[in-house]
Amino acid sequence: MNVFYRRLLPTVLVLLVLLLLFVGFVWRLEARKDTRGQRSSQAVSGSSSTPSQNWGDRFGDGTPDFLRLPDPSDQAAFRRWFTLVAEYQAIRPRNELPAEISDCASLLRFSYREALKRHNEAWFLTTGIEVAAPPGEMRAWHYPDTPLGASLFRVKPGAFEPGDLTNGTFAQFADAKTLVERNAYFVSRDVRQAQQGDLLFFRQFGQSSPWHSMIVAEAGALPRVVYHTGPDHGKAGELRRVLLSELLDHPQPQWRPVAQNPNFLGVYRWNILRGNP
Repeated sequence: MNVFYRRLLPTVLVLLVLLLLFVGFVWRLEARKDTRGQRSSQAVSGSSSTPSQNWGDRFGDGTPDFLRLPDPSDQAAFRRWFTLVAEYQAIRPRNELPAEISDCASLLRFSYREALKRHNEAWFLTTGIEVAAPPGEMRAWHYPDTPLGASLFRVKPGAFEPGDLTNGTFAQFADAKTLVERNAYFVSRDVRQAQQGDLLFFRQFGQSSPWHSMIVAEAGALPRVVYHTGPDHGKAGELRRVLLSELLDHPQPQWRPVAQNPNFLGVYRWNILRGNP
C-alpha cells in the first residue's frame, strides 16, 4: 500500500499544480472582464455627461456652450484680436486687403474667424498682419478645432441641439442680418454701454442692403469704430476708421448711433461673450 501511494503522489502533485494554474487563469480572466466593464461604464458615463456640460445652450440663443468663452481673460483676448484684425484692414493698402472683405458683414466674418485662430508664426505670415505687441492667446479653443469645424455662424433660428452639428444650422457664411439675429445679442441703445469688440447695427429702410454693422474698435475716453461702407451704385466701398464722436455728428442723421435714431438698432455683443446667467 505504501508503495502504491508513493507511486501515486507525483501524479497527484502534478494534477494539483495544474488545478492551481487553471484557477489562477480563470481568476485573471474574470478580473480583466471586470476592469473592461469598469472602463466601459466610465466611458458611457463620460459620454452621457458631456452633452449636458458642453453641448448645452444655457441662454437658448442658438450658440452651443462649447463655443462660449466664460473665462474673462479669454474674452479680453478675443476682443483685442477681433478689433486688432479689423483695424489692421482699415489701415493697410487697399491692394493688400483680403479679397473676401467687400462689405460690412464680410469684415465681421473675417475678423471674427481670424480672432479665434491660433496666432502663431504661420498665421502672421498668412495674414500679413504686423503688431508690435500681440495680445494674449485664448485658452478655451481655437478655430477650427470644434465640433462645428469651419462653420462658425448660426444661420437658422432656435436653441442649439446636437443635431444642429450636421443639419446645416451652422455655416461659414452669414449676412449682416443673420449675424445680428442669430450670433449676437442686444446690449443697449445707449452707445456709451459699448465695450471694445461690440457691434453697432443699423437698418436703413429703402436700401437694397438695409442691414449694416460697425465694430467698436476702442471704448473709453476716445472711442472709435471701424466699418466697411459696402458697394454703392456699382462702386466698391471702403473701410473707414473714425472716432465715435465723428459718427455721432454724421451729416446724415440716419447714421448716428443715438437712441433717437429709429435706424439705429443698438449695441450688440457676440454670443460667445455671453456671461453666466
